[in-house]
Amino acid sequence: MKRTIILFLLLSQVFVSCKKMLDVDSTRLVSEENMWLSMEDSRGALMGIYGLTKSALNDHNAHWVYGEARTGEFAIPLRQDLNAIAGNDLNASFGTMNELKSWRRWFAVVNAANIFLERIQEVKDNDERYTNNNMVVDIAQARFLRAYAYFYMVRIWGDVPLIVSSKEGSFDNQARESKDKVLAWAEQELLLAAEDLPFLYSANDEQQQGNYYNEFSSRWSGALARKTTAYAILAHVAAWQSNYPDAAAYAKFVIDNAEKGSLSLLTTSNLTDPNGFFFDKNSNQLLGFGHIYNHVEGSFTGHIEELTLASPVVNKSIPDMYMPKEKILEIFTEATDERFAVDTLGNPTSEVYFQNFNGQYPIFSKVKCIMGGVTDPTFRFYSSATVFTRLEDMYLLRAEALATIGEQSEATELLNMIRERRGLNDYSADRNGELIDAIFQERNRELMGEGHRWYDMVRHYKIINDNSELSQLIREDGIYWPIAGDVLSQNELLTQNQYWN
Repeated sequence: MKRTIILFLLLSQVFVSCKKMLDVDSTRLVSEENMWLSMEDSRGALMGIYGLTKSALNDHNAHWVYGEARTGEFAIPLRQDLNAIAGNDLNASFGTMNELKSWRRWFAVVNAANIFLERIQEVKDNDERYTNNNMVVDIAQARFLRAYAYFYMVRIWGDVPLIVSSKEGSFDNQARESKDKVLAWAEQELLLAAEDLPFLYSANDEQQQGNYYNEFSSRWSGALARKTTAYAILAHVAAWQSNYPDAAAYAKFVIDNAEKGSLSLLTTSNLTDPNGFFFDKNSNQLLGFGHIYNHVEGSFTGHIEELTLASPVVNKSIPDMYMPKEKILEIFTEATDERFAVDTLGNPTSEVYFQNFNGQYPIFSKVKCIMGGVTDPTFRFYSSATVFTRLEDMYLLRAEALATIGEQSEATELLNMIRERRGLNDYSADRNGELIDAIFQERNRELMGEGHRWYDMVRHYKIINDNSELSQLIREDGIYWPIAGDVLSQNELLTQNQYWN
């Protein structure tokens, strides 16, 4: 019990890690003399890094605000903070905006991972039950989560400080590093992590022997980073850098090894069912963070449902954000689409993505895990997983990469594999336009509401490089968020993103 309390206090202090690492001199809040003694400590510390990552994604609905609200494709009927974000007025003075401009929650992940990597050998030295194989796999996960945190931060703020040690007992102000340098480092870390990560846990994988922490495979299915997870994030890192040959290769690894990673393409019904893909955790969540209702992990906030659901799905009169009818019809243009389609009279023939289409507020209801995956509208308590990537994402990302480097045939084949699973005919240039545009349009339909759209738009317009407002924003580095004022004021070496000065 004593060790558990100390572990809780240690992880609690990590939440203020940015203050420790980037703002003021570092001090320890608790003694760690009773930490890092047993494999229970290693498990608790590692799960703490996962927990902090989930918190960074979900706090203030950040993942969806960054990835969906900023696109301007959703209408905002009431919330002025979301309206400011949709209008790219990121210097607006709202409490939520200030939190979203702060990178502290992500540096909490970094600091927790740094501490873990520095101290984990002590568990190996103190507990004979903690095998070398267990430690190698744990280290790989910590490295993965740290690299993922840096990739996520670079997409939001561009240049960020690169801190790879906890600097325990001392602190020096640290300036921001070039985003290219940070991503190059993250790529190498992900590759190193991938070497040691298993395809599955507690499943006779040669790289993870026995039952991981004495738990059966069902405990870890979809809950932990694995080899295919690392390559999926590598594909995203490369694509963000417009390094499409590498993006294609990394995505291919995931696709080619899908069976080893217990991955499969989803049916439309499984994707949108309240007890389907987003419910609980499962192996098809290539990188997902579950909010398991039976583990008391559901909540009223920190889910896409909080922003998008309203009557008739839940007892809320007006959604925080909704997609206007004309925008839906612009995106879903084909009558056989299983996700959403209308007949010649404008009436929905499929409503798995949207309900109340002809009402004042069409309700985006693709993700709707209410309570324990049920559909009871009387209680707005959500338990959907936060999913960063899945196999369909990899098919379409590889298609994007191949189309960009001129390998049209295979790109089309990959696109058609997704289209066919959603009831659509094969791609036709006459009907669907340029191949690269059709791929991004399919990503919009397939991954809607999963936090990808803003970053997809940026990559798309980097390829187009026209005179549009978004292309201009890309050239001026206006795609990055401003850094919170309190972060800047406490570290004299930090500078604001030039676009927001």
